[in-house]
Amino acid sequence: MHSTDDHRLAADLAEQAGALLLKLRARLTADDAPPAVLKAEGDRQAHELLMQELTEARPGDAILSEEGKDDKARLDAERTWIVDPLDGTREYSEVPRTDWAGHVALVSDNRPIAGAVALPALGLVLSTADVPTLVPAGATPARMIVSRSRPPAAATHVANVIGADLVQMGSAGAKAMAVVRGECEIYVHSGGQYEWDSCAPVAVAAAAGCHASRLDGSELLYNQDDVYLPDLIVCRPELAESVLAALNTFEG
Repeated sequence: MHSTDDHRLAADLAEQAGALLLKLRARLTADDAPPAVLKAEGDRQAHELLMQELTEARPGDAILSEEGKDDKARLDAERTWIVDPLDGTREYSEVPRTDWAGHVALVSDNRPIAGAVALPALGLVLSTADVPTLVPAGATPARMIVSRSRPPAAATHVANVIGADLVQMGSAGAKAMAVVRGECEIYVHSGGQYEWDSCAPVAVAAAAGCHASRLDGSELLYNQDDVYLPDLIVCRPELAESVLAALNTFEG
């Protein structure tokens, strides 16, 4: 029986997909499957689970998934679920890394109204159903989390201006949740993402009291015709002004 509460449904489905991914990872690793197989099967099986469950639970809603065909009918839908079945496929395939995630979010009027980010390897689901509590104060100097494979120049610039330490991690969801969980204070991304990369993380982070915006401070909008959403800030609220001011001086 699916929950009638959208927040709880997002959390439940993120948890279910995460459990599937953990079991699949263990089985394929035991079979000595190459990383490419872990990536492909993880994406496919988690996507199929989420599509089936969402279609059953909310038959009138549209769905946008990284792994599915983009049905433009979603643009006329009142409610659209935006999911990334496996965020951080590279990290998922590198056993025993834990910095990978699963995203489930609901959007209405171009804004996320419910969301969940599963961190299955850590046994965690952070969601708008049980809004996480932001830790009282961040570290000094601030820690800025960036991509382990391609740290953006904008983030490096901000770190230099405000004196932040850089910390590397995979998965957009894992990085955004690191801010929520108090593992770092700032996440700045530029250079390419899509709506499914940030929608659920932004829903959870904003509900927890974090600042979330584009690099220019403008609002993050979802369920757009073009789903490319290249940049993102998630940070503690008291640091937003200094981060945005630093970005205003970036010439990239």
